[in-house]
Amino acid sequence: MADTKDPLLAEIARRRDDLIALTQDLIRIRTLNPPGRDYRTICTFIGERMGKQGWKVDLIRAKDTPGDSDDFPRWNVICRHEGAASGDCVHFNGHHDVVEVGHGWTKDPFGGEVEDGRIYGRGACDMKGGLAASIIAAEAFVALNPDHKGAVEISATADEESGGYGGVAYLADQGYFDPARVQHVIIPEPLNKDRICLGHRGVWWAEIETKGRIAHGSMPFLGDSAIRHMGAVMAEMERHLFPLLASKHTDMPVVPDGAKQSTLNINSVHGGEPEQYKGFTGFPAACVADRCRIVIDRRFLIEEDLNEVKSEITQMLDTIRDERPNFEYEIRDMHEVIPTMTDKDAPVVTTTAAAIEKVLGQQPSYVVSPGTYDQKHIDRIGRLKNCIAYGPGILDLAHQPDEWVGIDDMIDSAGVMALVLKELIA
Repeated sequence: MADTKDPLLAEIARRRDDLIALTQDLIRIRTLNPPGRDYRTICTFIGERMGKQGWKVDLIRAKDTPGDSDDFPRWNVICRHEGAASGDCVHFNGHHDVVEVGHGWTKDPFGGEVEDGRIYGRGACDMKGGLAASIIAAEAFVALNPDHKGAVEISATADEESGGYGGVAYLADQGYFDPARVQHVIIPEPLNKDRICLGHRGVWWAEIETKGRIAHGSMPFLGDSAIRHMGAVMAEMERHLFPLLASKHTDMPVVPDGAKQSTLNINSVHGGEPEQYKGFTGFPAACVADRCRIVIDRRFLIEEDLNEVKSEITQMLDTIRDERPNFEYEIRDMHEVIPTMTDKDAPVVTTTAAAIEKVLGQQPSYVVSPGTYDQKHIDRIGRLKNCIAYGPGILDLAHQPDEWVGIDDMIDSAGVMALVLKELIA
């Protein structure tokens, strides 16, 4: 931290041990998504912490959203500190869910171990370190400026890793991100402490199903293999679609460089006989597959139109149908997100840039995320444009084994966020 003479930055530095402990506590709450474990536990933990300091706390269940059930309810928490005079509201939004652990760990995924200036654990980088840093920043600011203008809000929200529909999308639909209520939003996603993320590419998820006819596997000529039909689809993707997407480039400052082009990922393939239960020792039945499905994840650029993105796929499938006997398909939309990018001269961008320069002694770089995050809902549903992602952590570590966040990076990022508060509402 470059300027420790600033009382606010000195206060952040003084809270270093608290920041470490808070991050560890958050990591140790196993908020795995799917299925959505311990959401209420982490929201209650944060709410009780902030409530003891005089913040207003709202626990909000996103009833009837995707994934919400009595076994795995979608809980969110919003903590608000009202100032002594009218002014803007600055909101820090962090998601509390984490992805599956996966294999290859050498650390306890939920241990919050500290080693060589790093805190390890699933979600340390993405994004419990950023959530902890924003909490410490807000607490330090309020401690030194109890009579600030406007309001400060901290939210911990559900399901960002699976689209955010039980979290920010629901809250935005309920009016919590209405521009009349909230004016500035920072999402502490792990984009590196010297970078401001202005937005993200677009996404279209869809399921493609090919159809066949079941028959005995010893006489496949009496049936029609849906898997072979899907093989023709994937071959056509390799021949024509992937080269087409690789030729499309954007002027958005997307990182890493490979994401400056359009991309498509085949997320999954399902066809033929279902997999049997674990421990089954029998053999498959001899059947020709009458159905095959793939899920596609298409990421597109701000220069592309969503209708054209979809028509590239349907035109490809129609071409195959015209050339291949008995080819039938269905395509089903799953969800879609339009690309978004906040203007560089927006107030939250310029104040964050000035804070980065003060804390780090350098000007920030401006980037766009290859994947979407909850800014999409704040923009599309909340109609709030003054939103960025800024936080500690290295994006490449997200979802990896031995995920970690740097303690110094969290301190610096907390300092930046606190200075943004000082500039906007002190």
